[in-house]
Amino acid sequence: MDSSLITTIAPLVLVFVIFYFLVMRPQQQRTKQHREMLDNVRRGDVVVTAGGIVGKVSKVRDDDDVMLEIADGVQIRVIKSTLSDVRTKTAAPDDKS
Repeated sequence: MDSSLITTIAPLVLVFVIFYFLVMRPQQQRTKQHREMLDNVRRGDVVVTAGGIVGKVSKVRDDDDVMLEIADGVQIRVIKSTLSDVRTKTAAPDDKS
């Protein structure tokens, strides 16, 4: 009785383990990288929104939105979570006093 139970459950456990390492774990890592990218967006970065708009960050307003300059003198406000890529990062400010 015990061996038939093990042979029945073992393939299910194996499928779940394979599913976790091939699907769930990589997705969690991508989500973590995207969250870190959004947290590190600052003025001067060139970003791409989910809608395909490319612009330069002119102001980080608060934790939720940023101002993008998409043309000379044309600024739009976008929600930070809609940013899909940071094309050009600005240099990190020196902490030396």
